[in-house]
Amino acid sequence: MRIYCTRQGLVVQDGEDLFLSTTVPFDALVTRDDLESYLETNVRTWQRADASALADLRPPIGTQEVWGAGVTYYRSRVARMEEAKDGGNFYDRVYDADRPELFFKATPHRVVGPNHKVAIRSDSNWSVPEPELALLITPAAKIVGYTIANDMSSRDIEGANPLYLPQAKTYDRSCSLGPAILVSSAPLATSTEISLEILRAGKSVFSGATTLAARKRTAEDLVSYLFRHSSFPTGCFLMTGTGIVPEDSFTLEQGDEIRITIEPIGTLVNPVG
Repeated sequence: MRIYCTRQGLVVQDGEDLFLSTTVPFDALVTRDDLESYLETNVRTWQRADASALADLRPPIGTQEVWGAGVTYYRSRVARMEEAKDGGNFYDRVYDADRPELFFKATPHRVVGPNHKVAIRSDSNWSVPEPELALLITPAAKIVGYTIANDMSSRDIEGANPLYLPQAKTYDRSCSLGPAILVSSAPLATSTEISLEILRAGKSVFSGATTLAARKRTAEDLVSYLFRHSSFPTGCFLMTGTGIVPEDSFTLEQGDEIRITIEPIGTLVNPVG
């Protein structure tokens, strides 16, 4: 099943059927450890909907915080070391350490949804999208769903000094989620592919792909560290890192279109502006 947040309300897709609720809040679903079975039992009591209900998608988020995990793929480790002005051996140490890099990414008002504009900082000269699988996690630290995340990043700001990471990562419209939440109590297969394409004036200027098999850390390990001494009363999202990083000569420009696909979930499309 997939959950969409729309202008009309919550829409759940069960097979080919769409069901709409104008009264069930997103937060109420996220707090349920039994979300998958709850929807299987109850969603067909909701109002039937047609495809027009998905015409105006919103980011699939309520009051949740969005967090990120860094250096979870070898390619990310290499890129972080290349951009760091002091050689970046601390990224190498994080990649091999037991404790992962975890960072705060966004509050809900900084998150945009499908087809809405993500931003690049005006004080950055080197900005890239980071395509990631994001986990939807209940207050009890249970993974109940998956979505696509675009972790917009200012590589020159982060590379100048690791203490600048919050400025490189956290700003208005620095994060996109969507198009839907794939509800599943089972983990995604390691063969699951994440692909990125960037269009400029309608032409592809970058493309790349990876799979979850290239991720060094498990989702469960990342969640266990995130919930150490931190509580999330309405659950949270955790982006699990990127294995696709454009070459150092590439930077996003105004008007670019970013397309991230994870097949079981869909394609997240965002213009840059």
